[in-house]
Amino acid sequence: MTTNAAEPEVLRYAAFSSTPDGGNPAGVVLDASGMDDAEMLAVAAGLGYSESAFLTAPPEGLGGGEGRAYSIRYFSPKAEVPFCGHATVAAAVALAERTGPGELVFATRAGTVPVTVSEEDGTLRATLTSVEPHVEEVTDADLGEALAALDWPAADLDPAFPPRIAFAGARHLVLAAATRARLAELAYDFARLEALMHRLDLTTVQLVWRESGTVFHVRDPFPVGGVVEDPATGAAAAAFGAYARDLGLVPADAVLTLHQGEDLGRPGELTVTLRADDPRVRVGGSGTRIG
Repeated sequence: MTTNAAEPEVLRYAAFSSTPDGGNPAGVVLDASGMDDAEMLAVAAGLGYSESAFLTAPPEGLGGGEGRAYSIRYFSPKAEVPFCGHATVAAAVALAERTGPGELVFATRAGTVPVTVSEEDGTLRATLTSVEPHVEEVTDADLGEALAALDWPAADLDPAFPPRIAFAGARHLVLAAATRARLAELAYDFARLEALMHRLDLTTVQLVWRESGTVFHVRDPFPVGGVVEDPATGAAAAAFGAYARDLGLVPADAVLTLHQGEDLGRPGELTVTLRADDPRVRVGGSGTRIG
């Protein structure tokens, strides 16, 4: 049997960077209406990026202007994930290149995510607003297993940052390193950490080191997605913002800068904005087309 169905156009964008060789690459399919789950997964696996975004028509009642509202799904090379920040930024920049900067709204499996795209000095910048976050305790046993998989002694953790699981669209275990050198050394047991993450329904482990009051360096192991490390992770940045505010580590009104990807040779920068009058977290960054 033959088919005349057209192959979907797969775009490639780098998120949280103004250059194609920085930040986190994502695949973007602006019209995935003819694709089923297996086809989306195959595209994501073929690209090999940590996630790819697939856009279809919005559900009724989502809001947003004509051509400014979409349903969006995210696939890693191994599985679908409920929310992905960098692929949202990539998709928003791709749309803005075609329809101009402004307001967008995406229906994700985690909830509704508004995005604002602006142009600054010729570079497009997208800022997403997360779903309402929450933070929960992690058991001593699960923390011990995570540290064992990472090969991190407990003494290498920063005692000012208690381990927690944070959610702002996806679940992330937040662990803080006491030194930049500890963060730089990432050689973990892939299968062991993956098994723990599946059991706890984690998308990544958010490893952080605090450089100053509002500046952090972060890394995100992502074995459940079939990727050793995610170069720039918007969903984890949103979760970290919620975590830092919840524990009183930063002011309720704050703008945080997260540097990620330096240890991978793909430097990126994520801006996390917290507002005292809104529990949601805003994550922004630049985006640019690859190729």
